[in-house]
Amino acid sequence: MKQILLLVAALVLTNCTAHSVKLGKKCTVADSSGAYEKSYIWIVDKATNGSFDQKINKENCKKNS
Repeated sequence: MKQILLLVAALVLTNCTAHSVKLGKKCTVADSSGAYEKSYIWIVDKATNGSFDQKINKENCKKNS
């Protein structure tokens, strides 16, 4: 049952027309208080897809640790 649910969720997320799905651990840059966002699944607007990798990436996770 869990596998079916994951498959359906993956199909729904990949069929978005205005958004794309990025998978993998990525983080934002920590702010002045040290807070940052970390996730394994990112839903990105296709219009801003090019600048996404510059702002949110794996290297930021290493810097924030």
